[in-house]
Amino acid sequence: MSRTSSSRARLAALSTVLLIANLAVAGCRDAPTEPTSIRIATGSPTAVYYAFGQSLAAILNRELPDVRASVVVTAASAENVQLVGSGGAELGFTQADVLPASTAGSPTVDAVARVYDDQLHLVTTSGGPVRTVADLRGRRVSVGAPGSGTEITAIRLLEVARLGGDEVRRERLGLDDSVTALRSGRIDAFFFSGGLPVRGIEELADSSAIRIVDLSEWTEPLRSRYGQVYVSRDIPRSVYGVDAVTTVADPNYLIVRADLPEPLVHEVTRLLMERRAELAAAHPAAGRMSPRSAIVTAPLSLHPGAAAWYRATKP
Repeated sequence: MSRTSSSRARLAALSTVLLIANLAVAGCRDAPTEPTSIRIATGSPTAVYYAFGQSLAAILNRELPDVRASVVVTAASAENVQLVGSGGAELGFTQADVLPASTAGSPTVDAVARVYDDQLHLVTTSGGPVRTVADLRGRRVSVGAPGSGTEITAIRLLEVARLGGDEVRRERLGLDDSVTALRSGRIDAFFFSGGLPVRGIEELADSSAIRIVDLSEWTEPLRSRYGQVYVSRDIPRSVYGVDAVTTVADPNYLIVRADLPEPLVHEVTRLLMERRAELAAAHPAAGRMSPRSAIVTAPLSLHPGAAAWYRATKP
C-alpha cells in the first residue's frame, strides 16, 4: 500500500471512530433522564402539614422541570423525622420539641426553614366536664397518633401537670379518629398540635359545640423541664368561633435529607420563600414565614444549599 493510501485509510478509520463517538454522545443527550423524586412527609389529610405539603409539591412540580414532588401521609413529626433521616422521604415537617430526642447532631437531617409555630389544642365538648387540664384525671383522652409531635408534647404536658402514668386513660389516635371518637362519646377530650386553623378542628367546631381548654399555665413548667422551645400563643375567637384561649406553642421546621445536592435545596428554599403568598392560600400558617425567622432552626443546622440562599438575600 502506498504512503498516500495508508494515510487515507487512517483518516477514514479516525472519521469512523469520531462519528461513533458523536452518535454515542448525541444518544446520551437525547436519552430521557429520570426526574429527581422529592417525597414530602406530611401528616393527616385534614391537618396543616398536608395542606402545606400539597401546595409546596405543586410549586416544585411546576417550577423545577426535573423534579417530581409528592406528599406522603404520615402520623406527623416523629415519623417524618424518621423517614427523612432514613431516606424514606426527602423533605418533611416536624415540631422542634421532637428533635432533641430524635436527631440533634444527626448527620442525616438538616433544616430548610423554620416555617411557623404549632399550637397545642386540647379539645372537648362545650357541655362536658373538662374545663382545665386537672379535669382530665380518670378520663379518656387522645394524646395523638403514635409517632406524632402531638403525642410528645401532650405527654410532656400531662407529666408536668402530674397526670402521668395511669392518671389519664390514654388513647393514641390521629386527628381524624380523635374527632370521630369525641363526636361519638368514646373519648372525653383530645390533644392536637398544629398551625392555625387546623381544618379538622374547624370542621368539628362548625358541626358541634366544642370547647378549647386554656393551657397558658403550663408553658413555664414545660420550659423549665424540657427547654426554652415552648412559648405561649393565643387562639383568638375568630379562628374557631369559640372562647379565646392561650395555649402552648413550639416552632415547626421543614427538614431535608442532608445528602441532597446543594443546588436542589437552594431552589427548594428559594421557592419556599418566594411563593409564600401561594402557600398561604393553601393554609394561612404558611403566610407567617419570613426569611428572618426561617434561619432560626436550633438544634438543627441549615442545609448548605438553604444557607447559601439566605446569605444571598441577607434576611
